[in-house]
Amino acid sequence: MKTLLFGKKTIQTQNPAFVMGIVNCTPDSFFKESRGGKKRALRLIEEGADILDLGAESTRPGSDFISAEEEIKRLIPVLRSIRKESDIPISIDTRKKSVMEACYNEGADCVNDISALEDDEELSFFVKEKELSVILMHKRGSPRDMQKNTRYADVFNEVSRYLKERALFAQSCGISKERIIVDPGIGFAKDTESCVRLIAECGKLCGGEYPVLMALSRKSFLKDLTLRAVEDRLGGTLCANILSVCNGASLLRVHDVAATVDALKVLKAVGYSKGK
Repeated sequence: MKTLLFGKKTIQTQNPAFVMGIVNCTPDSFFKESRGGKKRALRLIEEGADILDLGAESTRPGSDFISAEEEIKRLIPVLRSIRKESDIPISIDTRKKSVMEACYNEGADCVNDISALEDDEELSFFVKEKELSVILMHKRGSPRDMQKNTRYADVFNEVSRYLKERALFAQSCGISKERIIVDPGIGFAKDTESCVRLIAECGKLCGGEYPVLMALSRKSFLKDLTLRAVEDRLGGTLCANILSVCNGASLLRVHDVAATVDALKVLKAVGYSKGK
């Protein structure tokens, strides 16, 4: 049994990792099947998602940021419609305090911040005040230019050091350690070789002090490894996700919830138990 403090909720799963289902409230996310609202969210809940992750600002390579007003306009109707049907834990993929505040008021539990609390200095104090959880991600630059900056002397150590620094910053703002999750940012200023190494060593990030979220689903490094289009990367995604869990990941952010839950059930059935 895995247990996680997520905002003010304590969630549990019998599987080796928690499954976070992606609901993109955007017109331009790289995998069009992830776009949608209440209908997609309820389907992912039916398929066994432990958490939903709602995002309204695309972060695919080459994309531009949007205004807080536009994010709120896209997110709130979807969030309200979900909350009428379900109390499932919900994270909001945003960098902005004003967006997170609007979503908190509608029942969100966590901020999934690709800037690791760097882009909006007020967000960290809001997370602390409302006892939210926070996902801190590593990246360089912005989605528009990040793939021009993929060279590292030692990608694992640099990513791990950055995430530890941001986690300690969050704690210095009063955010409890138990509410901090780290994400190495697969595909964000990373080439395929870097992605592969981070998958292999993900459980060692920050010395294993924080739960690790892996967001690998259908990303471009899988194109390099399998030569398949985004629509045909489910097999590669499942393999990468299972390897991540075997290497220490606690959460998987995915487009394909049912297939991921099935894969985790098989992993559990064949006797997997981290640490044994």
